Parts: sequence; C-alpha cells; structure tokens
Amino acid sequence: MKLRLLQAALASLICLPALADEGHVPIGDAIKNVPIFDAHMHYKEPAWGPYPPETVIELMDRNGVAMALVSSTPDEGTIRLFEAAPDRIVPELRPYHGSAGSGNWTKADGMLDYLKDRLARYPHEGLGEFHVHRLDPDDRQLLQDVAALAMDNKIPIHIHSGAGPVELFFELDPELTIIWAHAGMSEPPEKVDEMLSRYPMLYADTSFREGDILSEWERWQPVIMRHADRLMVGTDTWVNSRWDNYDGIIASNRRWLSQLPREIAERIAFRNAQDLFRRDTGSMTFKNKPG
Repeated sequence: MKLRLLQAALASLICLPALADEGHVPIGDAIKNVPIFDAHMHYKEPAWGPYPPETVIELMDRNGVAMALVSSTPDEGTIRLFEAAPDRIVPELRPYHGSAGSGNWTKADGMLDYLKDRLARYPHEGLGEFHVHRLDPDDRQLLQDVAALAMDNKIPIHIHSGAGPVELFFELDPELTIIWAHAGMSEPPEKVDEMLSRYPMLYADTSFREGDILSEWERWQPVIMRHADRLMVGTDTWVNSRWDNYDGIIASNRRWLSQLPREIAERIAFRNAQDLFRRDTGSMTFKNKPG
C-alpha cells in the first residue's frame, strides 16, 4: 500500500505540466460520444417500483453511462441492480438499514457485525456512501473499525462529509483510499484543491456540484486541471426526482466536461473510476441521446 501512495504522488507530479497546459483544444460537442462512469448512484427502495432494474439500465444506455458505482438504502437495492447487470454495476456497501440512517448509523447496535456480514456475503467493492455530519469522539472506535475493514478488504471508503472527517480517516489510517462524495458538498473549490493536494489517495466525485462548477468555472477549472487524475462524475439518485431528471443531470456533467481537453475529459468521465475499480469500458461505445 505504501508503494501505491508513492506511485500516486509521482503520477500526480508527472501529470501536472500536461494538465496545466490550457492551450489544449476543448473536446466540445465530441463529449457526447464519451462514455460516463457514474461514480455516485443510489438505488433506494422507493425507486424499485417506478424504476425497475431494466428501466435503470435503459436510462444508462440512453445517456451513454457505461457503468455505475451503486450504494443503496437498504443494501438489497444495490444487490438487485448488480444481479440484473453485473457487468455494468459496481456495488458498494452502505451502512444504512432498518432504523440506522445517515444521522445515527455510527450509534446503531451491531453495525460492525452487519458490515462484516454483508461484505462476506456479497461482492461489494467499497464502503459507503455514508455520512459523517460531525466528529463525535464516541464514534472514533467504530470509524477506526470501518477503516480497518476497508483496508482488510482492499476497498475504498466513500464518505459524505466536510474536510474534517476526511482528515480523521487519514489520521486513522494514512494508507486508506477515500472517495470524497460531492467533492465535499459545500466546501469551496480552494479547499477541495488543498485536500487533494495533501492526500494522494483521496478521490472526489463531483455529484451535486455540476451547477457550482458551471457557474463558478473560473474557480473550479484550475482545480479540475490540477487533479484530473482523481476526479469522477456522479448523479446521486438519492430521491426519485433525481431519477426523473437523470437525462438532465448527465447533460449538465457533459456540459462542463465539454470545456476540457479530450484526455482530461475522458479521465474524469470514466477512466479514473474504471482504473480505481479495475474495470474496462473500452468495449462499450455509447452515444448520448438527448430526451
């Protein structure tokens, strides 16, 4: 794992001059033919009826989404979608089930046993997406156990939080691989830049931030260029209205990706996620078909 840290740091340094060259021609309209790896999808129980698995796959096809990283409340949703399309769905384990949700999962009885059991029974490739709203000293042992579980299974954690909990997890184990959901959600681009610069095994999905990126392009563009090797796009289908607008969310992501050089746009659109999860979208060619 130490070797991975060193390799990631060296890769970032090697890529900097190329990524910083703003003379490259933007990919423009050609972005519509680039596959997307949706690195933040949920398939929660309220979606199972109106959006059965075959409908989800049709939505992905229509929008050129080759693969998706999926977590669900409860986890049965993720497994249902994975079993319907194992070549398209990368499952990750969300802790939420029963009465354990985003605000209290760290306090739920038997949480560690639940996570161990699900990881043993199903082919999850990540732990999360889970929320850490605030740092509670009483939660430290469970979070330490979650970090150890991720390391033992050689999988990343996927955390929805501000910068503080990310820093805590790297304190608990500096060799973790972490996906920072929503690139910190409300953290400014300058903070995202600082965190990605400090932690070479920190990735970020930009779900829910496409509007910010488009409206504050001058602030986000240098961050994106500097860290293009560890950014990924996502849709965060946490409520059915997000499924209803799946076409629009993907179109918004393609809009900001279109302003980047092809190599960088492709990295963020699908290559970073496929490399992280050891997948190959090369044989999949999709064309976006706007509504």
